[in-house]
Amino acid sequence: MTLLKKFDSEKYLESGKKTYAQRENIEKLADELSKNKYDNIVMIGIGGTWMEWYPVAMYLRHLSNIPVYLENAGELVIKEDIDYLTSKSLVVTASASGDTKEILEAVKFCKNKGINVYGFTKDETTPLNKLLTKSIFNPMGDCEDSYLMYFMLMLRIYSDWGIYNDYNRWADQMKFLHKNLLRFREEFEDRGTEIAKKYYNAPLTMIVGSGMLWGETSLFSMCILEEMQWVRTRPVTSAEFFHGALELVDNTLPVFLVKGEDEYRPLDERVERFISKHTNKYEIFDTKDFVFDGIDDDFRRICSPMIITALLTDRLATLYSLNTGHDLDFRRYYRQFEY
Repeated sequence: MTLLKKFDSEKYLESGKKTYAQRENIEKLADELSKNKYDNIVMIGIGGTWMEWYPVAMYLRHLSNIPVYLENAGELVIKEDIDYLTSKSLVVTASASGDTKEILEAVKFCKNKGINVYGFTKDETTPLNKLLTKSIFNPMGDCEDSYLMYFMLMLRIYSDWGIYNDYNRWADQMKFLHKNLLRFREEFEDRGTEIAKKYYNAPLTMIVGSGMLWGETSLFSMCILEEMQWVRTRPVTSAEFFHGALELVDNTLPVFLVKGEDEYRPLDERVERFISKHTNKYEIFDTKDFVFDGIDDDFRRICSPMIITALLTDRLATLYSLNTGHDLDFRRYYRQFEY
């Protein structure tokens, strides 16, 4: 078994059990919400939370024609006309810390319009919990825990509405999620160690992704490498890569390609063909390389962001920090003063 650097495997598995134990509370809230009729669903996030809601919104749009909006909290409160945001909207949000300024302002904005907001936060003491109509507590705060809870809430609602018929099978199998993600970490550790050592001091790194993985690709680029490691990155979608970004590609620029398993995969493969010919500094992170035990293949699309958060947002971030000497918790500006 590969030893994971700066990682407590037993604590991680225990945390996973605590997250899964929230299933009853999540389903109770979902069953309550599903009794209502809504014109649309509005998800509100900022930074990492916006990026974590991204694949949830995308997946729901595949299931039905119910309008699903993903709003940036900072932009929402300054929009002049939001005719779709009404008391007939199902509004959900999240903040692991529970005190994210933009999220709090967005929830207040909705409440002033008489709109209920439901969401996820650390515990009952947070400012966000005091504003939400009802909360689900997410004390772990790891990305895979957030993904699991967000999907559990929304897919249960869609199950109650008769739209998603595989909910119980999926939710039952999610008790195996953290055990699998721990194994994936172990399988990746040696390779991740070499990648971090090779690229941690690159002047710029391009990070490419698409579809269900675009949110997590952006999160790793912006919230991890930029915010936590002060590593300069250039996130770009696989589709947009060929409209500007490709001209930067040469042997001085590392390119990280995150390959998914949805309908956007051909776009990722097109990028792979290009970079394999025009640079010797590229890395492919393909979720297909990691095989679940106890989780059916037809759930891989849902679980693919969870794979990437385990490999990149957790492991590669830690391995970068061991090379940069920059603590993942240290910030110069973020939350350090008013701005």
